[in-house]
Amino acid sequence: MPSPDPHAYCQEKAAASGSSFYYSFRFLNPARRRAITAFYAFCREVDDIADECHDATVAQSKLAWWRDEVARLYAGAPSHPVTQALLEAVEPFNLPREAFEQIIDGMEMDLGRVRYPDFKALRLYCHRVAGVVGEVAALIFGVSDHTTLKYANRLGLAFQLTNIIRDVGEDARRGRIYLPQDELAEFAVNEEDLLHAKTNDNFHRLMEFQYQRAEQTYAEALALLPAADHRAQRPGLIMAALYRALLQEIRQDGFRVLDRRTSLTPLRKLWLAWKTWMRG
Repeated sequence: MPSPDPHAYCQEKAAASGSSFYYSFRFLNPARRRAITAFYAFCREVDDIADECHDATVAQSKLAWWRDEVARLYAGAPSHPVTQALLEAVEPFNLPREAFEQIIDGMEMDLGRVRYPDFKALRLYCHRVAGVVGEVAALIFGVSDHTTLKYANRLGLAFQLTNIIRDVGEDARRGRIYLPQDELAEFAVNEEDLLHAKTNDNFHRLMEFQYQRAEQTYAEALALLPAADHRAQRPGLIMAALYRALLQEIRQDGFRVLDRRTSLTPLRKLWLAWKTWMRG
């Protein structure tokens, strides 16, 4: 049986996810589109291990394999279709090995019973699974000013805070509570409320607090983007438009995140993506 074509494999992995990321890739030139699709496929591969492998020991072993595979990638001899596709992107886009290792570190934090005592602890997790992802994506899109990496890291944090808000109920049922424990206590919301989809004024105040922090993080990120890199970073700006629209939709829906998953329609995503790209 012939080996799969690396780029076809990555394309299928990205398209199958249905993620908003896919919409931001469509406008890139072929080399950058292949690179970001391969990188996104890598993120999906390791994230799926943390999400779908219920035996923590097996998941740890699989993530260790990917850590070794990153070493093989940087030695020029990858064995997986995703890293084979990434091989041609590492040097042209100056992608750092430690970024891939930090992403795996973040996925390891998802194994077991996930709780974060405060936002400082949560922020380390967000940095690894989203901030670093933003930095690598920015390098692929094109960076001429180092401040752009700060923008990309902050934007990744905003995306992750949005994901946390959207997935509160789903994550709780998986044994993961990303809302900081001290904030749950401050707003008098307990874990049982989340597990049993109990919404009340306390829960709405807690989620409004999370919403305001996410919105502030978007504003901080966009303020950091240097004008010189604005055009190159349009794919990230498309993502920002999609995720902020999702965040606002969740709020308008009354933060009904414990028993449902709010999403934007594909047509709306495509419209927002096109509008953001054309804005330049």
